[in-house]
Amino acid sequence: MNTILAAAEAVAPAAGLTGNIASAFGLLGAALGVGLIGQKAAEAVGRNPGASGKVLVQAIIGMALAEGLGILALFLAK
Repeated sequence: MNTILAAAEAVAPAAGLTGNIASAFGLLGAALGVGLIGQKAAEAVGRNPGASGKVLVQAIIGMALAEGLGILALFLAK
């Protein structure tokens, strides 16, 4: 029984590191998603300035969803 506890104590720091890496990748994906949405929204407004209101609404919704998934990844990885 003591060997199992010793093995669990040896693996615990690696589990924390793995959780940090997973949350970092989740937040990196969210940051890339928000950046791409902003880029494409600016490009769309540049092509059709009359549709800036509709593009802004869709871009804000998309950015909020991407950020929500990043926050979810942050909390689930820990």
